[in-house]
Amino acid sequence: MGSPAGTYNVGSLAFYRYVVRLADMGLPLDASERDAIELLAAIPNAMVDEEELAGRGWRVVPASSYEDWPVLEATPQRLRTALQTARRLLWQHAAPAGVTAREIVNIDEEIEQVLAILQRAEAAGFSVNVSYVQ
Repeated sequence: MGSPAGTYNVGSLAFYRYVVRLADMGLPLDASERDAIELLAAIPNAMVDEEELAGRGWRVVPASSYEDWPVLEATPQRLRTALQTARRLLWQHAAPAGVTAREIVNIDEEIEQVLAILQRAEAAGFSVNVSYVQ
């Protein structure tokens, strides 16, 4: 994740598996929860050409050249809501989702780091860009 306010690289496989791919788990979600985590599911793999997608407060910007990669561009508020929703859902559904205690603690630590960057980006009026490499 990056913005002019700072960057952070999440190095946790559990974060990818249980946060970025949370929408794929088949958890019982209400409409607001589904809307919140839709953003996380749209985070593009930097090594794959992605189509242009958009939602409320976010969009996927495709790579513009071979030296570039696709990114999810989002408002800090929208990404914060998505991460806070993901965190709550993981705690509520940890057992059915197969999340271990060690993984959920690691995920919480990663979310806190990302939230700190989001807070700085929001205070400065910047959007954030997110992608991953698997």
